Amino acid sequence: MQAAENIHRKSYLESRILAADPVELIQILYEHALIEVRNARAYQQEGNIAGRAKAVTKALAILGELEGSLNHKAGGSLSQNLARLYQYMRGRLLEASIRQQTAPLDEVESLLTTLDQGWSAIQHNTAAPAASSNPYASEVHTLMPSSGAAEVEYPPQSWCA
Repeated sequence: MQAAENIHRKSYLESRILAADPVELIQILYEHALIEVRNARAYQQEGNIAGRAKAVTKALAILGELEGSLNHKAGGSLSQNLARLYQYMRGRLLEASIRQQTAPLDEVESLLTTLDQGWSAIQHNTAAPAASSNPYASEVHTLMPSSGAAEVEYPPQSWCA
């Protein structure tokens, strides 16, 4: 039964990712980083070192992906500040793992929650008909991934990848 549930969950996540705009992709990463931080805390409390290490490793990878997707050239100080915050959170996750403490996990969860709420507000604001009505449009546009993925032209009210 659990195997079928896992397959359904993975299929749902894959569909969600394929249909997501860039802002929603960021939110998905935050969501899963939060899940892994919460898992790490639960494993820490259970004394499950292997489970905690796996959850911390996944959270570290997600934060690395978030940092790697920043466009520093276009994002200016905002993307640099986010990069420093991601680095700080990675350090706190490592500290939590090495020292077997939950306080750093709590801090990272709080920071991720705040960032997730901010991106949710941005996504809500981008649902407006025109980008000019969104005060964050020009700043957030510069934070979108600058990976080697093909550049796609979007209408002005949408985000560019």
